[in-house]
Amino acid sequence: MTSSSSPSQDTKRLAHAYPEGLRADALMEEDVAWSYEIDGERDGDQFDRSERAALRRVAGLSTELEDVTEVEYRQLRLERVVLVGVWTTGTAQDAENSLAELAALAETAGALVLDGVIQRRDKPDAATYIGSGKAQELRDIVLETGADTVICDGELSPGQLIQLEDVVKVKVIDRTALILDIFAQHAKSREGKAQVALAQMQYMLPRLRGWGQSLSRQMGGGRGGLATRGPGETKIETDRRRIREKMAKMRREIADMKTGREIKRQERRRNKVPSVAIAGYTNAGKSSLLNRLTGAGVLVENALFATLDPTVRRAETPSGRLYTLADTVGFVRHLPHHLVEAFRSTMEEVGGSDLILHVVDGSHPNPEEQLAAVREVIRDVGATDVPEIVVINKADAADPLVLQRLLRVEKRSIAVSARTGRGLEKLLALIDDELPRPAVEVEALVPYTHGKLVARAHSEGEVISEEHTAEGTLLKVRVHEELAADLAPYAPVSAA
Repeated sequence: MTSSSSPSQDTKRLAHAYPEGLRADALMEEDVAWSYEIDGERDGDQFDRSERAALRRVAGLSTELEDVTEVEYRQLRLERVVLVGVWTTGTAQDAENSLAELAALAETAGALVLDGVIQRRDKPDAATYIGSGKAQELRDIVLETGADTVICDGELSPGQLIQLEDVVKVKVIDRTALILDIFAQHAKSREGKAQVALAQMQYMLPRLRGWGQSLSRQMGGGRGGLATRGPGETKIETDRRRIREKMAKMRREIADMKTGREIKRQERRRNKVPSVAIAGYTNAGKSSLLNRLTGAGVLVENALFATLDPTVRRAETPSGRLYTLADTVGFVRHLPHHLVEAFRSTMEEVGGSDLILHVVDGSHPNPEEQLAAVREVIRDVGATDVPEIVVINKADAADPLVLQRLLRVEKRSIAVSARTGRGLEKLLALIDDELPRPAVEVEALVPYTHGKLVARAHSEGEVISEEHTAEGTLLKVRVHEELAADLAPYAPVSAA
């Protein structure tokens, strides 16, 4: 019968068996052994503590021109930026993908990305986002690259912005400000510009900076006397009050614009025209799909947030039913809540639709994250009850294994290519099947003098059969209740 020794006995045995310098190594032999069960689920390569906390450069982000002949195609003066992110959850690859997306956003805004670094932390530093020591290292990178702006991959508090700027000595902006800047550049319609302006003011209100009491005005006091010579409203308080007044005016203007769009939407509902909304991640190919399905001629560009203003076009199913197809603003991870609120009236096209075409980029490194980010915004605008078809776009450039995985996980999905036209016929047939059908089936003999009823049956209902007789047009259709009541007087009399 064998007996196992106690931990204390093992320690004494190691103390006698090994010299002082090798004792710690002997104790760590079991920890050094690697096993898949224990180490396989770890988040990438394991580093020493100092290496894990260090700023790690992300390769391949620089967009600096190597060929000077390309300079004429770029803006005259580009901001030179360094990107910095804090990796708190997920794998190192997830953190690098997020910073790569930030680089694409910065390039869309017209910046020149010089470098990008990430830091492993449990949570962002409350003072400088990355900690005072790493902020000094970031300052060295800024000096080395000659950058004039630092972009942080997250939303910074006003205090974090000020203190990080004090250390790096250049302008600091966060992901939210960058997305707002892109929206401001790309908004074309009056409503889009108003929505972006409102979101920008909401973002800037708590981040205004002033000179404090030195710019205070004298307090009002009627005829003078006591308590009238103290500091009055400071310059920053005046600015905040004016911004609040502008925000209130902007909200009223957006509400008036919303009324006009609601009238058009009610007109479509009155005519019983089904609606389909295209939603998805930015640059997933929503506008390309709209152009393919309707010939809308919407701007198509390989850039983030190339189109912001919603576009509604008329389309027809293979069976001849009319419906509307609406292209909506693209979404992105960590979409600023200011934008979600400002664009809520525009996003109501999604909530008020009969079907959502959720477009995802099949060639993206992590399409599942795109799906999750879009569904989070759809949930915020209250459209979770609307049926959804996942359209996996760019199938011609996607990895076949990724396509198979998405088609297996997403039960109501289809792979298409808006560029080549692959899978679009199947998509149209799927839309025809998923759109709500009229509930009432009617047979009517409509006189030729009432051709408008026949036209309404074609545009608002689903024609099962049609026959032209001597007395009129014999229709067998499936229509909504209002049109069924108009056709009821023309029901054919049976031979009996």
